[in-house]
Amino acid sequence: MKKNIVIIEDDSDIAQSIRYNLEHDGGYQVTITSTGEAGLRTVLDHPPNLILLDVNLPLMNGFEICRRLRREETTAHVPIIMLTARTDETDKIHGLGLGADDYITKPFSIRELTARIQAVLRRSEGNATTSVYDDGTLFIDYGHFIVRCQEREITLTRKEFALLKLLAQSKGRVLTREYLLDRVWGIDYDGETRTLDVHIRRVRQKLAIETYIETAVGIGYRFVEFKKHQT
Repeated sequence: MKKNIVIIEDDSDIAQSIRYNLEHDGGYQVTITSTGEAGLRTVLDHPPNLILLDVNLPLMNGFEICRRLRREETTAHVPIIMLTARTDETDKIHGLGLGADDYITKPFSIRELTARIQAVLRRSEGNATTSVYDDGTLFIDYGHFIVRCQEREITLTRKEFALLKLLAQSKGRVLTREYLLDRVWGIDYDGETRTLDVHIRRVRQKLAIETYIETAVGIGYRFVEFKKHQT
């Protein structure tokens, strides 16, 4: 079955060129939307396998779209590659921090874009959301709120469990503090961000293996499989 890609890009020439090459050479099924609002509706109505998202869109920019998609359960794990003419590293860090899987600067070759798409899709398939996480040391049953670490039963509060689940289901990806607060405490939360750090610290203490949750200084947190630290 063909994989579906949605392009959210207001430059018609770029969008049509990408679609032609992806459909004819890559075998993908491609949908184009030219505004942020239309792109958001399209993706939320029918989540694709991957999104190519331009940053400099009118009215609603790519950063805002990425933030909204990562907040929704149905699109939280859909791969996003951001496309931009901006070369500022700060923008790249911001995009990745919001949950984008890759970031490519214009102009780019179609061969590079295709390679990036294939790499992101491979990672996404490897990180596909399942009902449990189990690496032999840590076990998480997402549906039944069960956590075991090194065969010990771990008792977490609902907020602590929600944080661990969100990080584990996005393993390898840096999740910003704002994103975590938004998803776990809600978009209207206006308390201290220190609350997040306290909850992360408690989860680490209860697991007794701090290396599962890495700190991305100044950005947020990332979940890394424990076995990778043993090589």
